[in-house]
Amino acid sequence: MTSYQDLIDVEELKQRLGQPNWRLFDCRFDLMQPAKGRDEYGEGHIPGAQFADLDADLAGPVSDSTGRHPLPSPDAYAATLGAWGVDNLSQVVVYDHASGAIAARLWWMLKWVGHQQVAVLNGGIAAWRAAGYEISDRRESATAVKFQPTPDSDLVISTAELQEAIVSGNAPLIVDARDSVRFAGDREPIDRVAGHIPGAVNHPFSDSVDASGRWKSRSELRDSWARVAGANAARSWVSMCGSGVTACHLALSAVLAGYPFPRLYIGSWSEWIQNPDRPVARAADLR
Repeated sequence: MTSYQDLIDVEELKQRLGQPNWRLFDCRFDLMQPAKGRDEYGEGHIPGAQFADLDADLAGPVSDSTGRHPLPSPDAYAATLGAWGVDNLSQVVVYDHASGAIAARLWWMLKWVGHQQVAVLNGGIAAWRAAGYEISDRRESATAVKFQPTPDSDLVISTAELQEAIVSGNAPLIVDARDSVRFAGDREPIDRVAGHIPGAVNHPFSDSVDASGRWKSRSELRDSWARVAGANAARSWVSMCGSGVTACHLALSAVLAGYPFPRLYIGSWSEWIQNPDRPVARAADLR
C-alpha cells in the first residue's frame, strides 16, 4: 500500500477518500481570529475530515515562560490522536486554507511522536474546491483507538540549549520562517517585542509556495534553500518562527528540498522574548 509522508495532491486524495484507516484533518486557523477556522469547518470541509484546533489540540498549556504554542506532553497528544481514531498504522492527511502553514504543525507533531504516514494536502481546501470536488458540512468523529507514541526528543531544541549554544559560539544555523518585515523588526503585529535572534537568517515560509498556495517544485525549493543554507545539505540547523507553527512548514520545505530534518525551536520568538536579558537584533540597528 502506498504511504504518503510529505505531500499528497487533491487528485490522489480524491481517489483514496474513505479508505479504511485513513484519517483526514482540517487545520484551518487564524491567529487574529481564533474561532474562525472552526466556523469555516462547520460551513464546509472535505468529506470525512475532523477538525484540529491549533490552540486546543496542537498545543499545550501556555505559561509565563513559554511561547504562544508550546507542545503538549507526548502522552496527552497520544490521547488526542487516539480520540481522533488515529492509531500507529493510520495514514493521516492534513490541510488548511491552502499553503499548509497551520497543517504542517500537525504533520510535524506526528513525526515528533514517531508516526511517519502523514502528508500535507498540496494547495489545501482551496485546491480541493478548485478541482470541483465535494464539500461536506457534517461534523465528523471517529471511534477511539490506542496510539502508542515514540517521541523523538532530538527533534526539539529548548531555549536554554539554544541560548547556551549561541553564547558558546557553537550556534547551529537558525532559520526563521516569519515574513521579512517581522524578522527585521520593522513591524510586529503579534508579539510585544520586534526583531530576531542574533545570527538567525530569514526564510519566510510563504517563499515555499506559489500564489495559489501550492508547493513549488522540489528543484525550486532546492535552489531557494541553497541561497539560505548554502550547498551543504548535511549541516545541522534549527527552524523557528513566532510560536513554533510555521517553523514546521519550514521543516517540510527543507525535507522536500533534500535537506535534513531540523530541530524545532518550539518556543520560537514568543518564548525567546519572555526574558528581557536575551539579546534581540533588528535591521534598524545596522542602518
